[in-house]
Amino acid sequence: MKAALLREVDGPFELADLPEPNADGKVLVRVRAAGINFADILIRRGRYPQMPELPVVLGSEIAGELEDGTRVMSFTPGAGGYAELAAVDGAQIVPLPDNATFAEGASFLLTFLTAYIPLTRLVRIRPGSSVLVLAAAGGVGTAAIQVARSLGARVVAAAGSPEKLDLCRSLGAVEAYVYDEIPADLRVDAVVDPVGGELFERALGQLKPMGTLVAIGFAAGAWPEISPANLVGRNVGVHGFYLGRLMRHAPELVGEAVGELLGLWGTGALKPVVGAEFPLADVERGHELVESRKSTGKVVLLP
Repeated sequence: MKAALLREVDGPFELADLPEPNADGKVLVRVRAAGINFADILIRRGRYPQMPELPVVLGSEIAGELEDGTRVMSFTPGAGGYAELAAVDGAQIVPLPDNATFAEGASFLLTFLTAYIPLTRLVRIRPGSSVLVLAAAGGVGTAAIQVARSLGARVVAAAGSPEKLDLCRSLGAVEAYVYDEIPADLRVDAVVDPVGGELFERALGQLKPMGTLVAIGFAAGAWPEISPANLVGRNVGVHGFYLGRLMRHAPELVGEAVGELLGLWGTGALKPVVGAEFPLADVERGHELVESRKSTGKVVLLP
């Protein structure tokens, strides 16, 4: 089978002929689409906290077909998605809705679970609550806008460039700003932050009393040190969320959330945003687009 092989940190991808994955105890999926996630970028650059052993075939999220033609989507823990075939745990296979494309399927699970579980299990969002979404035009951001809107929240979006703001508004954000233009007096009940770095600290200051910031990622750099005294004094909180660990330690919770999300997708309340599609041979271009911060929604490879 063809696969995009990464041999070393900062190295190029090699479109290699590799043996089919060992399906012993697993289910073999013919990959039709594989999502590029920012974690893949961090691994390639040697910045991911849990680096895999190299060489490696990246890709932790796919959509494709089983041997009998059944359309599915799935995680591929430990990577392996940037390939024509992937062996996955049968418990992690999810039916792909009939009206969904494979690219949408490879854009759904990670982004929507990362947005949905914190906003329904960690933060109390009610109709009329206000939610600030950072990196709002990205994969998790576009999912978070839709999830928060479906919960009745008033969504404020923030992104890195003006060109991305119309997308945020089209998904339901009532206000949209580039980062430097977020009003200093903006106060919200919750923040969804896949960015980290200096924006994390700024967003923490924009919480209302009893507000919560959900820290999801650190695309812009490591999180600053936060003293508990600053949280206690302002009556605010910070929750961290890492889907990969939650899947290992609370699979029932994740499965429950998957079912709820599929129901919302079926009603039309949610829809994955596919920003760009590339053939597997153009994996370099896909990574360049994501790393440039110019992408919107999910960037997908089509083996």
